[in-house]
Amino acid sequence: MLQKFRQFTAAIRSRLQGIERGIAAGFYVILAGALAAIMLGVVGARTDEPDEPEEPAPIASLKSVAVPGMSDAEALDLIRDKDAAIALGKALFWDTRVGSDNRTACASCHFHAGADNRIRNQLNPGLLAGDKTFQLGGPNYTLTADDFPLTRHADLDDAASMTQDRNDVVSSQGVFTRDFGAVSPAGTADSCMLVSDAVEHGGSGFNLHGINTRRVEPRNAPSVINTVFNFRNFWDGRANNVYNGAEPFGLRNPDVMVWKVEDGVLRQVRYALQFAPLASLASGPPLSENEMSCRGRVFVNLGKKLIGMEPLAGQTVSRSDSVLGRLPLGSLTYGKLIERAFQGEYWDSPVRIKFASAGALAARNMDLPRSTSGNGSRAIPARDEATVMEANFALFFGVALQLYQATLVSDDAPFDRYAEGDRSALTARQLRGLALFRGKAGCVHCHNGAEFTSASFASVKDEGRLDQRAGAKDTVFRYDNGFFNTGVRPTADDPGVGGFDPFGLPLSEVRMSQIGRTDLLGTGFDEEPVDPAALTALDGAFKTPGLRNVELTGPYFHNGGKATLMQVLDFYNRGGDFTAQNQPVPDPAIHPLGLVQREKDELVDFLLSLTDERVRFRKAPFDHPSLCVPHGHVGNASALQADASGSQAIDVMLCLPEVGAAGAQAPLLPFLGKRPFER
Repeated sequence: MLQKFRQFTAAIRSRLQGIERGIAAGFYVILAGALAAIMLGVVGARTDEPDEPEEPAPIASLKSVAVPGMSDAEALDLIRDKDAAIALGKALFWDTRVGSDNRTACASCHFHAGADNRIRNQLNPGLLAGDKTFQLGGPNYTLTADDFPLTRHADLDDAASMTQDRNDVVSSQGVFTRDFGAVSPAGTADSCMLVSDAVEHGGSGFNLHGINTRRVEPRNAPSVINTVFNFRNFWDGRANNVYNGAEPFGLRNPDVMVWKVEDGVLRQVRYALQFAPLASLASGPPLSENEMSCRGRVFVNLGKKLIGMEPLAGQTVSRSDSVLGRLPLGSLTYGKLIERAFQGEYWDSPVRIKFASAGALAARNMDLPRSTSGNGSRAIPARDEATVMEANFALFFGVALQLYQATLVSDDAPFDRYAEGDRSALTARQLRGLALFRGKAGCVHCHNGAEFTSASFASVKDEGRLDQRAGAKDTVFRYDNGFFNTGVRPTADDPGVGGFDPFGLPLSEVRMSQIGRTDLLGTGFDEEPVDPAALTALDGAFKTPGLRNVELTGPYFHNGGKATLMQVLDFYNRGGDFTAQNQPVPDPAIHPLGLVQREKDELVDFLLSLTDERVRFRKAPFDHPSLCVPHGHVGNASALQADASGSQAIDVMLCLPEVGAAGAQAPLLPFLGKRPFER
């Protein structure tokens, strides 16, 4: 009974928040009716017969949520032309030359509804768990529907009936393991030296019979659509809400600065752009040895490479592209776009700066411990000189990508139209699914608000950044709002927000408060300090992803271990896979739900109402340039064909045509082409 009471009170709290937001959006509800619906959903008797859908509590369209971003003062100081900055951001996001190999763009992991649906060479052996042994397939393996879920049960609704478990991670292939040498003056791929990634040579295991394959990231790539609403980014929140102009870690890094002309004098200044977790996120992957870069490259190198180059040269842009179609790209360079987009104080100076003074050595790499190859050199060249524009390239890159990604808001799903008053937008099955989502299934506990995530700016504003929940025997656990251990993997596999930044500081804001370092949290942090002795629910906790377009963004969870939405609902219905093992950290909302198959079907049906058709058909603002992405290598999981060096596999490229503002004729499909209702 105590557990049901806690569920009941948590549901009341969530519903009251929904009422408050709904009233703000223009909806009305009778409080007693809402509370009665909660009681029926949480403690009512289960029935296998469908009920007539009830009018849910007030809900809000995403159109009613303000898009977070820089203040007017910050924009006035930095931005000369916002449209030019958005165009710069879109070009950089889709340009494959941002990668050291000239084949890897930011979009290479985010081209399919903002996520990645590739199936060949997409396995990481579980490096964050200290494992370099592939359990499922190995380098260049081709995933099939039969491989999922990675953790299996004899009884889908009983966590104790586990029959198989693999700690491999389904993620995104990035670059080969190579050490940076120099930027090519011709704009070709960076000059880098191949380093063996074989385990016996100290590597990570992305090597088959002496031939390196592309590395695969240690966590699944979530969608970038609607990420502008997240208070922090990355699964572990290390993309800070404050952008320091150089890398993801915000105020935590006291050494990074940007260059600015003040009163006619060029000087280094500290930079702290508020409400900018997308800029923090954007500054990480271009230097990651897993994702886009040869090891040891710095942003000044990337600036030297790109500033004089035509945007997206070698790729095709539709004349009707909603952002880039109206630009004379053939007569522009990235440098010219920067001049259009940003105030001259940040780039207009004849002074040349030594790399060591340009902040190249101060910025820290985003790669996680254990995720990188342990061999080879990572020396950063520091003797070269740079222009101010090159020295500030990380600032321009991060801010431009934030402004572009802030336009990727999918707020026209059937759910939004229903929330705006169109009562025909959702079917009766979807309405029953919505009632389950907000009631018996308890999904709203983590996926609340119009953003469908408690990790949003709105949730943090309403609930605070440091949250608490009841544990067993009257204990109280503190946690970062929006981050939960849901029992997807054993806590020891991956610390999530319980990990540390490169400076030895906790990623968790609760633990930063416990050690008295709230001065580094930025964006108006004003919450009461947390007792150092307080219990925490942080280890193995990950950011709650938004659910919009979730039909198209599989595989699911931070390990990519589930292929369909039905597999996800089976997981939650049995109360997670490792919830008992991970106690007492997992959230109490993760417990057996007692859903019958009809209810699971209705929940899946409701989740389909969160798909914006503009995303499905890549209509503006989700249109894009052409893009070729590596999709495994010539050969198979047993043998590879090497290139002329004899040590590196040959890429197989998957090429996507450009799409204009009107979208494409063929729709995007769910992962592996499986229906969301399938297992």
